[in-house]
Amino acid sequence: MKLNYKRTILIGLAFMSILAFWQFYDQVIPYILENVFGLRTFAANAIMSIDNILAIFMLPLFGAISDRTSSRLGKRTPYILFGTIAAVILMAVLALMEQQRNFWGFFFALFALLVTMAVYRTPAVAYMPDVTEKPLRSKANAIINLVGYLGGIFTTVVMMFMLKSEKNENGESVYSEGQSFLPVFLVVAAFMLITVLIMVFTVKENKLPHVKDEIDEKEAAGKGKKMPREVFRSLVLILLSVFLWFMAYNAVTTAFSRYCVQIWNVDLGASSSYLLVATVAAIAAFVPLGFISSYLGRKKTILLGITLMTVCYFIAIFIKEQTPLMYAIFGIVGIGWAAINVNSFPMVVEMSTGADVGKYTGFYYTFSMAAQITTPLLSGWLIDSLGWGYSVLFPYAVLFSALSFVTMLFVKHGDTKPQRKASVIESFGEAD
Repeated sequence: MKLNYKRTILIGLAFMSILAFWQFYDQVIPYILENVFGLRTFAANAIMSIDNILAIFMLPLFGAISDRTSSRLGKRTPYILFGTIAAVILMAVLALMEQQRNFWGFFFALFALLVTMAVYRTPAVAYMPDVTEKPLRSKANAIINLVGYLGGIFTTVVMMFMLKSEKNENGESVYSEGQSFLPVFLVVAAFMLITVLIMVFTVKENKLPHVKDEIDEKEAAGKGKKMPREVFRSLVLILLSVFLWFMAYNAVTTAFSRYCVQIWNVDLGASSSYLLVATVAAIAAFVPLGFISSYLGRKKTILLGITLMTVCYFIAIFIKEQTPLMYAIFGIVGIGWAAINVNSFPMVVEMSTGADVGKYTGFYYTFSMAAQITTPLLSGWLIDSLGWGYSVLFPYAVLFSALSFVTMLFVKHGDTKPQRKASVIESFGEAD
């Protein structure tokens, strides 16, 4: 049993398109809301949270709908293709509204764009497990993540070269007065469309040997029955684990820039460099960790990743000033995060039947998005309302990360038996 690397990379182009958009969204849209339209931070943050709120109910919904879709293009491809086309059109409208300084036009175009992204995000992610055998999904997910992150890097590089920034009196990087965002809108939109078109024209979904066709016969008798209680318990526990480790990690990534200012008395550039190290380390670790999980198993690899992150969060509690040691800490955090991401999604969809992959993909994202909504509010309440300050950030992360370790310990399903190979070279398989 060998992974088709070429096909996996091509399927990953849909995820690349999606992450290219979100990188642009996270960096540019808040700035436009605050500095072009003059919104206060709270109002801008409220608008920025709409995507997470939509995701909680739309991702599982359209995952389930795509499970039951049958078309000439397949069941995932129509959502990915037409969703991307709609998103690109809406991005052009969004750019026009920004140029005209039309806030309500911008807001409604943005809302429509976020709805569109939520419609096809789950089908795009569910595509890989549809056509990948269960034991190979961690390796495939590692490649999908790597390809996806390259989309985010593309957008970052584009913004570096096409947008002019300068330092303000607080040491923050801000875009120059009168900066036009139209070229970046158009380049990112074109990149999204081109990558998806490459995927659609090179991978014919209806002609692929879907894994569901192999397992439906074995599981047809259980289709209309409830999931076995012990499997359901494992599903609940791993989804709870997803929620908990996102509570920890996103609290750190969201508040760390302000942590640097308040605790270390350094400018915001420091936080960006540390988070960049974590991202680069994660990207470098994705594929190796996919192979490592073939030896250790998914659950053990995830537990190892949680342990690395928890220890790093704990050490960071005692670091009260900027130090090069933090680069090593964030590098290890990035590796731990990659170990979790490579294996957790395949474990969730492992508990589905071939006909329910989209629905279970939606469950995974519902719990991760719920955490991303909850953790800024809860951590912010502890920092501001209770007056504990930013020194509570890393103890907070330790608590939720450690809790995710506990819940993950009791997960009994969704793993694969480690594959023993005759040699290390053989474990790398062959590209088909």
